[in-house]
Amino acid sequence: MKIAVIGQSLFGQEVYKELRKDGHTIVGVFTIPDKDGKADPLATEAEKDGVPVFKFPRWRVKGQAIPEVVDQYARTGAELNVLPFCSQFIPMEVINRPKHGSIIYHPSLLPRHRGASAINWTLIHGDQKGGFTVFWADDGLDTGPILLQRECHVDPDDTVNTIYKRFLFPEGVKGTVEAVKLIAEGKAPRITQPAEGATYECIQKKDNAKIDWNQTAEALHNWIRGNDKVPGAWAEVDGQKVTFYGSSLLDNGAAATGQPLEIPGASRPAVVTKSGLVLFGNDGKSLLVRNLQFEDGKMISAAQYFSSGSSAAVELTEEEGRFAEQMRAVWQSILSNVSRIEDATDFFKAGAASMDVVRLVEEVKLRASSCQLQNEDVYMNTTFRDFIQMCVRKLRGEDGEEELVVHYVEKDINNMSVKMPHQLFINGEFVDAEGGKTYKSINPTDGLPICEVSLAQISDVDKAVAAAKEAFEEGEWGKMNPRDRGRLIYRLADLMEEHQEELATIEAMDSGAVYTLALKTHVGMSIQTFRYFAGWCDKIQGSTIPINQARPNRNLTFTKKEPIGVCAIVIPWNYPLMMLAWKTAACLAAGNTVVLKPAQVTPLTALKFAELAARAGLPKGVVNILPGSGALVGQRLSDHPDVRKLGFTGSTEIGKQIMKSCAVSNVKKVSLELGGKSPLIIFSDCDMDKAVRMGMSSVFFNKGENCIAAGRLFVEETIHDQFVKKVVEEVKKMKIGDPLDRSTDHGPQNHKAHLDKLVEYCQTGVKEGATLVCGGRQVQRAGFFFEPTVFTDVRDHMFIAREESFGPVMIISKFKSGEVDQVLRRANDTEYGLASGVFTRDISKALYVSEKLNAGTVFINTYNKTDVAAPFGGFKQSGFGKDLGQEALNEYLKTKAVTIEY
Repeated sequence: MKIAVIGQSLFGQEVYKELRKDGHTIVGVFTIPDKDGKADPLATEAEKDGVPVFKFPRWRVKGQAIPEVVDQYARTGAELNVLPFCSQFIPMEVINRPKHGSIIYHPSLLPRHRGASAINWTLIHGDQKGGFTVFWADDGLDTGPILLQRECHVDPDDTVNTIYKRFLFPEGVKGTVEAVKLIAEGKAPRITQPAEGATYECIQKKDNAKIDWNQTAEALHNWIRGNDKVPGAWAEVDGQKVTFYGSSLLDNGAAATGQPLEIPGASRPAVVTKSGLVLFGNDGKSLLVRNLQFEDGKMISAAQYFSSGSSAAVELTEEEGRFAEQMRAVWQSILSNVSRIEDATDFFKAGAASMDVVRLVEEVKLRASSCQLQNEDVYMNTTFRDFIQMCVRKLRGEDGEEELVVHYVEKDINNMSVKMPHQLFINGEFVDAEGGKTYKSINPTDGLPICEVSLAQISDVDKAVAAAKEAFEEGEWGKMNPRDRGRLIYRLADLMEEHQEELATIEAMDSGAVYTLALKTHVGMSIQTFRYFAGWCDKIQGSTIPINQARPNRNLTFTKKEPIGVCAIVIPWNYPLMMLAWKTAACLAAGNTVVLKPAQVTPLTALKFAELAARAGLPKGVVNILPGSGALVGQRLSDHPDVRKLGFTGSTEIGKQIMKSCAVSNVKKVSLELGGKSPLIIFSDCDMDKAVRMGMSSVFFNKGENCIAAGRLFVEETIHDQFVKKVVEEVKKMKIGDPLDRSTDHGPQNHKAHLDKLVEYCQTGVKEGATLVCGGRQVQRAGFFFEPTVFTDVRDHMFIAREESFGPVMIISKFKSGEVDQVLRRANDTEYGLASGVFTRDISKALYVSEKLNAGTVFINTYNKTDVAAPFGGFKQSGFGKDLGQEALNEYLKTKAVTIEY
């Protein structure tokens, strides 16, 4: 058809583009004149395509059509007028001229909410159902016959902007184009609008948007959100007109704490809190407003009402100065009508519109991915000077959005000053545990306390889970664009890298890890893990599936990968930060929120991580850290009905208990990485030096506190004695000592109870008749040190052959030459199946052995070579589920199948 598009805005632009894609000929675009030298987006798009564009300032004078205007329109020969969004009055001579007449898009379910402010009144009236109508134009005000309607649910905290973006814009474009298709096919209905239920409301303007305080909290909330952003609900506060934005109803279980603010006419004083401005209805219930705007156009966070003018300007570094000049050029390109961008240039007074705000936010992301702006940031910093100051503060992590308060324990150690948080981290804040309960975190190097750490109680778990649930269901994290989520996670990795020496020092103090290993592996791999999963955020996707039930109608089935919700993570003490990273990075990348319980004996890097997560800009409630006991905190997380997934790394015994609790409570999804007794088979044709070096690493890496440690070495008898001799020679060279000493090879075991178990473990081996070649004793010095130990002549039935030591104990058994299948049976004769290894120069033998070994990971001619891209997890009683790699994402996603018949 030949179509005239009459209207304006991005909505009109999108309708125009889709109509052209459908093969219609656009014979003319009729839109508004340029404003401040800038054409409307619809005009810009049409001019680019060479379509005639008309910019009449008016169509009528004193109620009469302007003949010259009507004549220009008539010459286009349009067969249908489409009015996607039009602010001008179009005369009936134009409306009725085309063969098919004219259709209009209206953002309400007619006959309800006729008039120009339909979306506003949908919200003001608290409608639970909204939508749009495409109708045939007549000489009334939105009274013509209905052609098509679509409806949507209205969320309790929807604003004009959110419902427009979520439904009215995207679905409205589709609906308008569908209406044109129905007309072209001769199938378009004309349904007379019913008289029942018809309403007409006035245009919402600033002068009639004043708040009437004599209403319930819900009515106040609806009035504020119904006028958000245009025209803006306002009230007199401290003698000036203040406009309120970002309203949400509050759960009235807790009293608001903060500074009171008198508002004339309100039933009681408002309260300025850390979250915003709490207002009260005449029913005693409350609502929260997040942003305020003053008469001069300045917008602030409501939480900053009493301190909005107190922040001093920051002095820019050389790099920040370059960023500022880049942004000055961006402003110049947007505000093309302004000759030069000065520090005092006001973005909106210079002619910027809402679409320019979106562009500016995206331009910032392109130049500084760690500066995560929201549209509101631009509205609250309208001059170029304020805008740059705000961006720089965000880049520095000093944006002042509720300053993060951290009560550090500080220590001068390892040639640096280490600052350690020691409280629980719940909903973006460091807080004391219920009742102020604490415990001592012990340094295994000297056995002395590092600091007092808050000890979480059941009520703390419930608070953390509630915060995580709210962040997932109601907060910005759950609604965030996946790419923006990835940028935040990448920013977190950058901050971890900036603090890597501090993190490694804390790890060495708290867990006994040798500093150089902590820097490279504990911290280094953690950073790599977050960066890896940051890249996955915008690549999580489903698939389309052909289905059999396809006749006589057509069908389409597709799957969606969706986040699970609140996830609990419980980690062990051997790699405190790395185990956090392996699970948390995938969990966050999938879009979930997390409540994490670090091991009670090693909480400090997890709490430092919480601080960095907050400084990286992760929203409140997304990450929560609860040091505490497994019996209390871990059990409550397993039982909690709002936790939908639990990831656990630890012992098989505790894993079974967790699995049972998760099943009984709410059948929550579980992944378990449990105990191991990993076999390493060394054949006589191996590279001996490499086998010795890697064999020692397989056992003594990280003091043997390694879930995939080779729990038993099978060495071919022809090289057994030589292998043992070389190992003992190397063990004697190992330096045992302070993990912060760069020359130390072997640090202390993690805690006293574990040290005592290692002593008992070795004593059992001796009693059973195994040969203790070296070690087997506690080192006589302060701290929890244990000698690297080697046992030979270990028989299959012995306790030390079957049970994990989780320490620096090498268990060596012989096997006869040529008995490949026999040694494989012995290697697999265990209830564990986490990892395994083989050393041989015969690639065929290596592949055969790798195929037969019943373990989740098999190393060939290497060991401990884990990578962020390779899946990691065990078989049998070593658990199920995967960390790392693409497969880890599936542990934190659910698959939804959608089938459509059309």
